[in-house]
Amino acid sequence: MNYTYHLPGERIAKFPLAERDQSKLLIYRNGTITTDVFSHLPDYISKSDLLAFNNTRVIRARIEMEKETGARIEIFCLEPHEPHDYQLSFVQQYTCQWKCLVGNLRKWKSGKLKKRVTCNGVEINLYAELVGNAEQSRIIRFTWDNPIDFGSLLDACGYTPIPPYLNRKTEDIDETRYQTVYSKHNGSVAAPTAGLHFTPQLLQKLSVKGTILNELTLHVGAGTFRPVQQDDISRHEMHVEFFSIHIEIIRNLMTNKGVITAVGTTSLRALESVYWLGVKILCQNTELQNLHLDQWEAYTLSQDVPVLHSLTKICEMLEANQQNILYASTKILITPGYTFRICKRLITNFHQPQSTLLLLVGAFVGEQWKEIYQYALDHDFRFLSYGDCSLLELKNCGCPCP
Repeated sequence: MNYTYHLPGERIAKFPLAERDQSKLLIYRNGTITTDVFSHLPDYISKSDLLAFNNTRVIRARIEMEKETGARIEIFCLEPHEPHDYQLSFVQQYTCQWKCLVGNLRKWKSGKLKKRVTCNGVEINLYAELVGNAEQSRIIRFTWDNPIDFGSLLDACGYTPIPPYLNRKTEDIDETRYQTVYSKHNGSVAAPTAGLHFTPQLLQKLSVKGTILNELTLHVGAGTFRPVQQDDISRHEMHVEFFSIHIEIIRNLMTNKGVITAVGTTSLRALESVYWLGVKILCQNTELQNLHLDQWEAYTLSQDVPVLHSLTKICEMLEANQQNILYASTKILITPGYTFRICKRLITNFHQPQSTLLLLVGAFVGEQWKEIYQYALDHDFRFLSYGDCSLLELKNCGCPCP
């Protein structure tokens, strides 16, 4: 499966534009490619359409620590281990455990690392200790000597984890610009970058027009940067991401008469996963607790369940359990040949060669992805996280033009 192209280093946007909504916008509709400015997005969205945003918030996940010998060790917090729940982990006092990547690990075999931190005007000693392994990461126990919650501690001593392909250190501008203006819930180690183009004014313009703006939460993991290195896609191990969505949003998906547009690949993965989890509940009597969609289940579960039936079943189970929010995890890998159930439009940046995100784009627009990306290269579009954006319509989706 060849999903690669030549991306010159100078086409990677190292920094954001001065104004979020002044990035270029490539529009792909009915096989035709045109160019506009992102601030004109409302011109391409109808009154009855629904836009789904990922309101996750990027955490300051990188912590620099030192051994007594002076060796510098960088800890990159990926996801909570104990307690496993994100929100519970962020409110822990004195101790918690996280799955982490460790830079310069060969110089840290044992013992505790220490870092002096000032948090809310209080001096705190933060310690880190290796306690185990977890797949391609390490389990680290953090302890500290004052009753400060771990979320505040990260904010005080950590750095925003900008993408590795930027090949630079985090700067002050990243603390605000590598974050969407509607971010709310801490948990991501990478931004849902399609959302970086939105401003409060643009969101207000869409709202006044009558477009339905809904939010869900999917915490983006570092695995989003992992390239597909095998020729056989079935050998690629997809990463797990946790998401939550309110029952009212699911009901809106069921009743919406317009076009459902995913703002970013993370929103799309979450929405499509919701459908398949409903199918899983219907066909396998799966319990609501610990709902998880594995990498290939979207291809092996029944393909004949109507969207309305699937989403209705999820709402019924949430109501029966007196829950308003669906909590789940997904490893769904969307590749060419996938049939989209929920989303008919996608707002997304331009992705790395040989990435799972490019595979998703290929699944959405077919072989035309090559034409789209070549057009972007030929017309001076900026690529990757801080780059320009595209509005893609599903082929033969029947989307009405605004």
